[in-house]
Amino acid sequence: MSDLESSTYDWDLFVIGAGSGGVRAARTAAAAGARVAVAEDRYLGGTCVNVGCVPKKLYSYAAHFHDAFEDAEGFGWRLAEAPSFDWPTLRDNKVGEIKRLNGIYARLLDGAGVRLINGRARLLDAHRLAVGDEVHSAEKILIAVGGWPWVPEFPGSELAVSSNEVFDLESFPERFLVLGGGYIAVEFASIFNGLGSDTHLIYRGELFLRGFDHEVREFTRDQMRQKGVQLHFETNIERIDKVEGGLAVTLTDGEVLEVDAVLAATGRRPHLEGLGLDTLGVALDDGGYIKVNERFESSLPSVLALGDVTGGPELTPVALAEAMHLVRCHFEDTPPPAALDYRNIPTAVFCHPNIGTVGLSEEEAREQFGEIRVYSADFRPMKHTLSGSAERCLMKLIVADESDVVVGAHMVGEEAGEVIQGIGIAVKAGLTKADFDATVGIHPTGAEEFVTMRTPTRR
Repeated sequence: MSDLESSTYDWDLFVIGAGSGGVRAARTAAAAGARVAVAEDRYLGGTCVNVGCVPKKLYSYAAHFHDAFEDAEGFGWRLAEAPSFDWPTLRDNKVGEIKRLNGIYARLLDGAGVRLINGRARLLDAHRLAVGDEVHSAEKILIAVGGWPWVPEFPGSELAVSSNEVFDLESFPERFLVLGGGYIAVEFASIFNGLGSDTHLIYRGELFLRGFDHEVREFTRDQMRQKGVQLHFETNIERIDKVEGGLAVTLTDGEVLEVDAVLAATGRRPHLEGLGLDTLGVALDDGGYIKVNERFESSLPSVLALGDVTGGPELTPVALAEAMHLVRCHFEDTPPPAALDYRNIPTAVFCHPNIGTVGLSEEEAREQFGEIRVYSADFRPMKHTLSGSAERCLMKLIVADESDVVVGAHMVGEEAGEVIQGIGIAVKAGLTKADFDATVGIHPTGAEEFVTMRTPTRR
C-alpha cells in the first residue's frame, strides 16, 4: 500500500478478537510493516488458551493418573494409601497457568508494536468501527472472534453449564452428565469419568463422533464403556429439575438420572452478536458463518474473517495457518499465494483412550476412490501385559488401491495425537504404502504397527 493510502486511516489492520488467529494475524502483519490494533473484550488467547485446548489437555492429563495408579501395581509399585483427588488443586493450578499464558499473549502483542484495546468492537461502516467511545478507522478490518457454546432450549436448560464454565465448577461433581455427541462431549465424558465421577453421556444419534471413521467410532465407544462411561444413545434430555440432591434429568426414553452437574456440549456458533455485520450486509451462510473467498475477504472486501467464524475446521493450528496466509495475501510484497490447502489436516480427540486421525475415513475413501485397501491392527499394548488393564489399541491405514497412496491414517490408543502428528507428515506428502513398508519400525513401540502391517484387513 502507498503512504498516501496508509495515511487515510488510523490503522492498516484492525483485528477484532485476540484469539490464536487474531493474534497471529496482528503480529505477522505488524512484522510486515502494517500499523495494527487489536480489540478484545474477554481474554487474551481466545477459546484455546482459556476454555479450550489448554485447560482441556491439562484436565485430560489429570484424569489419566487414575489409570496410571492402577496400572503401576502390576509393575510392582505399591501406594501406601489409596490415592485421592482434590478438585480445587487442579482447578486453581489451571487458573494460574492460564494467567501466565494470558501474560505471554499480551507481551507478544506489545513486542510486535500492536496496540491492544480492551472492549468489544462494533463496525460502523466498511472502514470505521467503535470500541466504547473511541472510533477507529482501518483499511482492513479482521473478524476473528471465534465461536461461542450453543445450548438448546428445553425446560431447565438454564441449569446446564457449557464448556466455558465446566472447568471452574465450585465443587467436584461426583455424578456428571454430558449432553452431546461431538468431540467436546466425548472428551469431557472421559475426563470426568477418569477424575472419579459417575459419568453419563446422552446423545440423540445412534453413535457419537459423526464424521469420523466408523470403525474408530465403534472402537472408541467400546473402550469408553469398558472404562465406565455410561453411554445413552438415541435419546435426549426432556427436562432438568433442581431437586434436593442435585439435578434430576428426565430423558426422552423416560429414564430419570440424578446428577450433580450437566454439561451441554451441543455445539458452538460464531460469536458475531453486536459486531454490526448485519447492518453492513456482510453475507453469512445458512449456518451463520461469514462467507469468505480464498483471500479471506467477506462480501464487503475491506472486512476479512478467519478461524471459527468462517465455518472451516475449528482447530487452533488451522486459524494460525489462515492468519499467516491472510497476511501474505494482504500485507506482504510477494505474489498472492495459492488457496490454503485444507486437505489432510491431522487432529486428535482427547478422550480416553485418545483418537488421532489424518486424511480420509474408510467410508470417505470408498466413495472417492472406489477400490481401496484397509490395513488395521487391534491389539493389547505391551504395557498392559503387566498392568492388567484390558485397554486395547486400534491402528488403521486406508490406501487408494490404484495409486498405492496412503489416504488416511487413524489410531485409538495412548498418545494417539503424538503418533499421528508424525504420520500426518507422511500422509500430507502423499507417500505410498510401499514407502511405509520400506520404513524400519522402532521396536518395541505400538507406533511400529503403522510400518509393519502387510496384509490387507479388507478391500
